[in-house]
Amino acid sequence: MSVRELVVLGTASQVPTRHRNHNGYLLRWDGEGILFDPGEGTQRQMLRAGAAAHDLNRICVTHFHGDHALGLAGVIQRINLDRVPHPVTAHYPGSGQRFFDRLRYATAYHETVGITEQPVAADGPLARTAGYTLEARKLSHPVESYGYRLVEPDGRRMLPERLAARGIKGPDVGRIQREGTLGGTVLEDVSEVRRGQRFAFVMDTRLCEGVHALAEGCDLLVIESTFLDEDEELAVEHGHLTSGQAARAARDAGVRHLVLTHFSQRYSDPEEFERQARAAGYEGELTVARDLLRVPLPKRR
Repeated sequence: MSVRELVVLGTASQVPTRHRNHNGYLLRWDGEGILFDPGEGTQRQMLRAGAAAHDLNRICVTHFHGDHALGLAGVIQRINLDRVPHPVTAHYPGSGQRFFDRLRYATAYHETVGITEQPVAADGPLARTAGYTLEARKLSHPVESYGYRLVEPDGRRMLPERLAARGIKGPDVGRIQREGTLGGTVLEDVSEVRRGQRFAFVMDTRLCEGVHALAEGCDLLVIESTFLDEDEELAVEHGHLTSGQAARAARDAGVRHLVLTHFSQRYSDPEEFERQARAAGYEGELTVARDLLRVPLPKRR
């Protein structure tokens, strides 16, 4: 059975707190696992969430600030310790190659798994599989940063009433799906487009073109909201978003489910992020992330 869900491993910005681990997000997409921004402590958070190194197929790092990357060393060594039998690919800003190298070989260990390195140098597609296309867009932060987006190919949804009207049933339904035509009936006559699902991951950034491009039409958007709106000047200065800015971007992009995360330790009331997001006009499903939360992708339209 296919599963598509986000497993939140950590939600703190800059430093962990008593209740929030450093960043870490595992996207389960059917049979694959994509780990985003493994901050310090990610390996232990995976254990607590019931996730294993064997679940990982890709690692995507937005940028090389510590709260987004210090967990790489432990995760990569665990992949090797557990002798993960399938390929694991790492995506990260190419300008941070020296940081990736240092983290990959931070201490002595026996390398049993060849991590494929695919650094990001520009906007555009990074990988295409049968289940999705992985894309990157540059963000606006003091160090080079990229957001990531998964787009599932569009499919087709069969329409029972049209099939029945043309007498197509049983094995013939599968045949017209495979071959595209059956006895003068074409697939388009008995089906409609089923829009592929879309997921985006947007971390440390000011508002910029990349934010809007990544968020456009997403079923699930995970986005930083480090600051509350009253601290917008700080957000701009340090290259971050407020809850209101994130919510307006999601509203304008038609996002179905918005997940706010990456919260500054200065705030004690997480519900204020939700209040400000609603005040900004976002009316879709909204989650203020907490550690070890599981968020399923919305059902297909």
